[in-house]
Amino acid sequence: MRRRKVIQSETANRDIVTIYFRIAEMAGHSIAERYVNRIETYLSNFNLASERGTRRDELMPGLRIIGFERRVTIAFTVDENQVTILRVFYGGKDWQDDWQDDGEEGE
Repeated sequence: MRRRKVIQSETANRDIVTIYFRIAEMAGHSIAERYVNRIETYLSNFNLASERGTRRDELMPGLRIIGFERRVTIAFTVDENQVTILRVFYGGKDWQDDWQDDGEEGE
């Protein structure tokens, strides 16, 4: 099984920070920290079996989408050597509209 390096775009990093503060505001900092840690652990595990999720080439060539704990949608790409986490959408956000509005092309 091939191992790939996992990197997060600046946009994905900002998404995770936003998720943290949104949850912290509603449920407290310790719950937000635990939730974000679970997301980060999940993302780090993309180093193996990277070619998962649903292909969405109509939005961007090579784009893959996968859910996490029914509240998060992760957009990423996979190439020969790495997985790039492009966005991390939270809480029922209409990620397809955000994707198209942002003109996301990866980083």
